[in-house]
Order: sequence, then C-alpha cells, then structure tokens
Amino acid sequence: MDTAFAPRAELPISVGGCTYCYPESDLEALTGPVQEIPEQLISHVAIEVPDHWDDFPGLYRKLAPRIVRLLIAGELTHSIVASRLLAAGWRNWTAPERTALENVWRAWWQSVLNTHSSTGHVIDVLETLAVTAGTLAPWLARWARTRTESADLHLGYALDWWLIEDELADLHFGFHDEVHATPELLPWLLSLEDGRIGATHLREVERISYS
Repeated sequence: MDTAFAPRAELPISVGGCTYCYPESDLEALTGPVQEIPEQLISHVAIEVPDHWDDFPGLYRKLAPRIVRLLIAGELTHSIVASRLLAAGWRNWTAPERTALENVWRAWWQSVLNTHSSTGHVIDVLETLAVTAGTLAPWLARWARTRTESADLHLGYALDWWLIEDELADLHFGFHDEVHATPELLPWLLSLEDGRIGATHLREVERISYS
C-alpha cells in the first residue's frame, strides 16, 4: 500500500476540520507528509465521524496505508474503520490503490486463518473484509478451502459468538449495519464438510436455519 499510495502520501492537501476537537497544529500536521503525522493523530482520524472534516474522502484516502497498518495491528475498531472506508469511497480510488488494499485484505485473511493466535479476532477481521467488499462470499470460500486446525478453531470461536442469543438469525456487519451477514452465513455453514462444525454448534445452526 505504501508504494501504491506514495504519490498521494507526499502531496500536501488542504485540511479543514472541527477546531473544537482538533487544534490548528493537528490540522497543519495532517496537511504534510503522511509519515510525519503522529500515530495518535492517525488513530483519532481513523475513527472520527466524516462530518468533522471538510474533505473526509480525500483525508482518509491519504491516510489509508497507516490506518490499515494500525487496524491489522489491532489498534483500531474494525467495524468503524470498515464503515469509514466505505464512506471514503474506496471503491472509486485508482486501480493501483484498490488493488493494493485488496491484496492486503487477502493476505491478512489467510494469515488469520493460518494462525490461531493471530492479531485480531476472526469475526472482527471477517467483518472488516465483508463490509468493505459488500459480501462475505470470497472470504467464506477461502475459509472453507483452508483445512487447518487453526481455521477450524477460529470457526468454533466464531460460532460461540454468533450463537449467543441466536444472534446468527439476524446478524449484521459494519458500524452502521451495512452488510446483512445471515443470508450468506447460514447456507455456507450448512454446506461445510462433515466434521468442520461440532455437533452442538451444528444443531443450533440447523435450528436457526429451519425455524
């Protein structure tokens, strides 16, 4: 992402914003090179509401590589960043920028599936990817193809959460509930090979599916 966004990262932009929440020194820092912006300021901007900025899409686009790095490190709230990327219109960015982000998403997801103690809960990572892509399909397909102990442990963990108070029956992803996950998740869970889901979990999934 650093390479794809390099021309934008060094380009000074006019940053206007809420001076009640951000002093002039912060606004001035945001106009300069991305690598010189303090990490704490990046973290604040990453989850700030869009109407705090005169040009939210331009600012978020400029900061995207550093925001994504903090997100993967587990320093930011996944659902908020996913929703902010949608609000920033990431799907309309240049082809190199979109491709860079998509490549990071794919590598991150595979890394999470392959490592049970990976940074970030699997459900939070899946939520990020599903919301930004607008679908769970490619990420669930990759999960189904990853036949490792860690991937199955992640699946059990996810079901523990999704089945609390039948949340799976009407599950939405995104800070603003942008993606209705249930219509894709239920058929996928039922399609998995025997043994991928424990008997107790499977009974609950079938109960929700056929109720």
